[in-house]
Amino acid sequence: MRIALGLSYDGAHFCGWQSQPSACGVQDVLEMAIGKIAQHAVRVHAAGRTDTGVHALGQVVHFDTASVRPTSAWVRGVNAHLPASVRVQWAHAVDDEFHARFSAFERSYQYLLYNAEVAPALMVDKSGWFHAPLDFSAMAEAASYLVGEHDFSAFRASECQAKSPIKRLHVAKVEVQGAYFIFDFSATAFLQHQVRNMIGALIYVGKGAYPPLYIKELLLKRDRTLSPPTFSPSGLYLTAVGYDPKWGLPIVPVKVQRGMQVLI
Repeated sequence: MRIALGLSYDGAHFCGWQSQPSACGVQDVLEMAIGKIAQHAVRVHAAGRTDTGVHALGQVVHFDTASVRPTSAWVRGVNAHLPASVRVQWAHAVDDEFHARFSAFERSYQYLLYNAEVAPALMVDKSGWFHAPLDFSAMAEAASYLVGEHDFSAFRASECQAKSPIKRLHVAKVEVQGAYFIFDFSATAFLQHQVRNMIGALIYVGKGAYPPLYIKELLLKRDRTLSPPTFSPSGLYLTAVGYDPKWGLPIVPVKVQRGMQVLI
């Protein structure tokens, strides 16, 4: 039997999604918790491998088990064995052909950036921070140049193992809520550190170091060494993963601004 789960987690408490020898990954604690309910070892596969410090509101995973349990056991039962910073939101039995990673047709991320002279105390691990004033209009125009199919080598980590740097972004936009800038990105897949590298470049545009067309130039030059530094992971959230309705997954897209609106 194959079970899909919807997850949310606070990435500040982990060294990323992937299992590590030190057991510091989200995958490590989740497999341990599921194993206690299934009463056998399990291997969990995720839609996306989030980095150290990156959060998730809509991560999707799957695992195989021979144990028959009510759906509530895969939610409340597993949660009882997880740290408070990780929660199973829903569980759903799926066909064996379903794969959390390879069946997904879209992934959506949001980045929450606090723009003020002083860093936020309560949101220190939940948002990025930039001290100087940022030009919203310039960043909005710059973000629009990221939409479409491009070679994103300028925004790719040197250790990225993706077969091709060519990706298609369906959404790349920014909005303002009070002192927060909220960036939205959706694509079939992303390169390693791509979103954080794009945020870094957009901030350089916003602070006036470059005009909006700078983003176009970076895409054309396809050279990571010419791009600004990778920005902080603290404000990055995996908010949703898209699947064909045939799988019947109870996916409800979650937005950072909804979850954080009491603070912003």
